[in-house]
Amino acid sequence: MALPNGAGGYQVGDGNVGEAQLFVQGAPTAVAAAATMTSAELANGLFVFNGSAGNLTLPTVALVEADISSATKVNAAFDFFIVNTDGADAVTLTAGTGWTLVGAAAVALSTSAHFRARKTGDGAWTAYRIA
Repeated sequence: MALPNGAGGYQVGDGNVGEAQLFVQGAPTAVAAAATMTSAELANGLFVFNGSAGNLTLPTVALVEADISSATKVNAAFDFFIVNTDGADAVTLTAGTGWTLVGAAAVALSTSAHFRARKTGDGAWTAYRIA
């Protein structure tokens, strides 16, 4: 079934602006120390960091493209979030092989960050810090 196209855009649902848009969100990935994300964790999209300062490294692009197989077109994108609940230390997002980071990579203590991952070419993705 195709989504209805009206005036150049797609509408999901019946358009009642007072209703919440619901989606499925798996349990967040808990991180207590420096780690490398798996592509499944990245696809889940929510990380809660509560540990000493460290890096949270993106998986290689090869793993992401193998495990998120529908992301084949350039400009395919998805969002992920890091929530830093530790009151004393920052966590820093770092690039795995094939990634480029744009924007501030450090997620300060007691804050969160919104990132958008975007396929920029064959074997290349960029993670943009949105907020």
